[in-house]
Amino acid sequence: MTNQAPKQATIDDVAKLAGVSIATVSRAIRHPEKVAESTRKRVTAAIARTGYVANAMAQNLRMRRSQMVLVLTNSIAEPNFAGILTGMEKVANERGYGVLIGSTEGNIPIEEKYMGFLSTGMVDGLLLTTGHLPVAGWPKLPLHSLPPVIAVGRPVEKEDVCYVGIDDVTAAKVATEYLVSLGHKDVAYVSGGSSDVLSDLRHEGYKRGLNEASVPLQDWRIETDGTSEGGRSAVERMFIKDTLPSAFFCHNDNIAFGVVSALQLRGYNVPKDFSVVGFDDIPFSKNITPALTTIRQPRAKIGEEAMTRLLDRIADPQSTQSDALFHGDLMVRESCAQRQNT
Repeated sequence: MTNQAPKQATIDDVAKLAGVSIATVSRAIRHPEKVAESTRKRVTAAIARTGYVANAMAQNLRMRRSQMVLVLTNSIAEPNFAGILTGMEKVANERGYGVLIGSTEGNIPIEEKYMGFLSTGMVDGLLLTTGHLPVAGWPKLPLHSLPPVIAVGRPVEKEDVCYVGIDDVTAAKVATEYLVSLGHKDVAYVSGGSSDVLSDLRHEGYKRGLNEASVPLQDWRIETDGTSEGGRSAVERMFIKDTLPSAFFCHNDNIAFGVVSALQLRGYNVPKDFSVVGFDDIPFSKNITPALTTIRQPRAKIGEEAMTRLLDRIADPQSTQSDALFHGDLMVRESCAQRQNT
């Protein structure tokens, strides 16, 4: 007796078992978003029963497609990342793609490792939340040599890369105008750092909010490292100089937490003595005392739109896309109050 290799399943086997045409099976594999959900489920079940999944993978290789995309982030612990990733994975799953997550922690050798995924065809596209093209220490690669790239949550400066995120300038302007409407004439902007592009965009919105006030207001920017400890340090530096605003607009919620903490430790009441506004509306922001007034980012929608645009570019590399900027909502809570005349 001789051992014969089992007969390899064909696309015809899948079609017969699923009760559909061969063309429908092919479409369900290549473009699952174009197939009715009930049909897609029958085809998927038939592929699993026949073992045709290996053939489907081979087909992807012939098409030079891996059906995988890479999401590159500085850290998976970033407050906005989980919500954005949820939106990305929702769309990827609907369209038959898998998601690889690369956390670089700002480490160049780690970025180089993930660059290998791009150069060897292990992924079909790249979603960047880092704010720069990989790799910061490599000879600069031309953008056209990379697979499709979309910047998410943080624009890539001086590069022709489509960006999906919040309209930082408009959202910051709204936050500043809210503080001015409460009678605050000394509003400080507590930044995320002098080299942070998002911090600069929010500073621009803050300045526009000041400029539209009925009286001239001072542009008062205080640099931090973007952390809650940075927010605490910013307040302490102000007390040392004995120059205090009546309100703080903070680059992010973590900074705002630090500002509130430092003021409370000195015996001040927020919002009776000082008003504080954050940015991002991370989950903890409504659980502190007082609950933080902040700008809410539509994280899941940003992730969905970014993944949709990336997969569309993969399907049609010659397509052109403009940036997608989402509206940020001002969440009015308990950390702001009308300025008392003194």
